Amino acid sequence: MMAPATIALSILAATLLVAFGLCVRGARGATSLEQWSVGGRGFGTVLVFMLMAGEIYTTFTFLGGSGWAYGRGAPSFYIIVYGSIAYIMSYWLLPAIWRRATAWKVLTQSEFFARAYDSPALGKLVALVSIAALMPYLVLQFKGLGIIVSETSYGAISATTAIWIGTVATVVYVTVGGVHGSAATAALKDVLVLAAVLALGLLLPSMLHGGIGPMFTQIEASRPGFLTLPTSGLSPSWFASTVLLTVCGFYMWPHTFGSVFTAADGKAFRRNAALMPLYQLVLLFVFFIGFAALLAVPGLTGADVDLALLRVTKLTFGPWVVGFIGAAGLLTALVPGSLILMTIATTLARIIRAPVAGAPAVSATFARSLVPLLALLALFFTFQGGDTLVTLLLMAYSMVTQLFPALIASFVPTWRVPAAAAIAGIVIGEVVVAVSTLGNITLAAALPSWPAAITDINIGFVALIANVTMMLVVTLFTSSQEIRAQ
Repeated sequence: MMAPATIALSILAATLLVAFGLCVRGARGATSLEQWSVGGRGFGTVLVFMLMAGEIYTTFTFLGGSGWAYGRGAPSFYIIVYGSIAYIMSYWLLPAIWRRATAWKVLTQSEFFARAYDSPALGKLVALVSIAALMPYLVLQFKGLGIIVSETSYGAISATTAIWIGTVATVVYVTVGGVHGSAATAALKDVLVLAAVLALGLLLPSMLHGGIGPMFTQIEASRPGFLTLPTSGLSPSWFASTVLLTVCGFYMWPHTFGSVFTAADGKAFRRNAALMPLYQLVLLFVFFIGFAALLAVPGLTGADVDLALLRVTKLTFGPWVVGFIGAAGLLTALVPGSLILMTIATTLARIIRAPVAGAPAVSATFARSLVPLLALLALFFTFQGGDTLVTLLLMAYSMVTQLFPALIASFVPTWRVPAAAAIAGIVIGEVVVAVSTLGNITLAAALPSWPAAITDINIGFVALIANVTMMLVVTLFTSSQEIRAQ
């Protein structure tokens, strides 16, 4: 009889081999940088859907979503709210981005901003923000991968070993397959994740608590108020400001922004906008898993709350199911991780090689050569970063969101915002984020006598307000200077 660890690891290994097979098959013809990074701008509705879902549903969604439900309760539902609103916004926003990107033939987010404002300086600033925000996000994927493999292998493989194996696999995967490989594997990932989440979300509450309704009744009896927003801390004002912040930043992640460039037709985004909010309902079942684990595997605290899904699965099911869940989790790290690595490599390649307009094949080779170096840097932060990386990860979303005002301003035809104003807004927003996060400065500490409705506002949203204010001030000042000069 096979040992539980052997069964689970066999499923993980088979899944990885299938992913590589799809990667190699999808990578045929990806010789130029445009083919490698944006698929030759030829993806249809289905591939665009799979690719963008592949970027959004990561190890944080798989482990962090259930962990938030386990550790935080009702505040975790902000994830469902902001995603649904962002998908509605995409109906108008993404086709507009696609039209410009296609006309300009840009390959990266930073190039898009540089062209929109005719400012190489702004492009370099956006590239810096992008890379600074993406690196901790990549580290999150590697750490999540280590947790998934270690837990589902019943400890046969340590988290450290799993991270090394996963990193090497991701490097080979993205170097060979590029965006074609990621899109092909994203379809497999979505099928496995949907099956795993829906099955666990329905079965665990029923098996452990007698159903979803009785589960919530038991949670309310043992943890009164856990299923409602608190009056302070993660309060309604925190909830609303965080939803607004994350809606603005949803498509500002460079790898998500870059996926827009892969579409063959702008109508693909409008079709997806009608479907993606339904996909968001899947997160409800992720939360059901976390809530089911709350009473079944009590005592998880701190970072260990992210183990809730895997621990309750191991407690309830045998190694075949555990291996299947691990396989789904493996792909939630592999697909987004490959896209993040590819985005950083493409951004750096375009910046470094921009002065020398070499052949496309040479540019693709250069971008591929950066992937192992970037992966090693991410590994260093994974093993040595400690608490600082957690802090940077909290900063990351607020960082990329600071690009949103400049993006929207570039689409306003009746009012020209100069590049200097866009740069000033981004800089002041990033400064507020960095100072408040690294200095552990909160509105509650800065304004102790103010009501919670004000002090609980997400500091990233405050930075966004400072960003817009600075952009408006510099724009008005520049306009007045131009009028005087006439």
